[in-house]
Parts: sequence; C-alpha cells; structure tokens
Amino acid sequence: MPGILDEVDTPANLEALGYNELNQLCFEIRELLLSRVTENGGHLASNLGIVELTIALH
Repeated sequence: MPGILDEVDTPANLEALGYNELNQLCFEIRELLLSRVTENGGHLASNLGIVELTIALH
C-alpha cells in the first residue's frame, strides 16, 4: 500500500497535508529510517528525533 511518503516530492507538498497526514508521514519516515539502519548499521536516535522537527520547520 503506497503511503504519504511516496506522494511527497518537494517541501511544498507538505502544505496540503493535514495534522493526521503529517503524523502518518512522520511514522513512515521513522519506519524507513529503522529499516535502513537495520540493513546498513549506523546511528538511529538522532535521526528519529529530527523527523518531527524537520516536518514542523517546513
């Protein structure tokens, strides 16, 4: 099932999203980060903490 992350190409796409959709987008980004770090290794905590901050800034 395609998610919101698949539909976002530019920061301007975030303006059309509602609060619930932004929460879903953050969830999808965190899932993607988790899967990539699991596959490749690396640091996770700082990446998870910055997701909501970045969305809020845009």
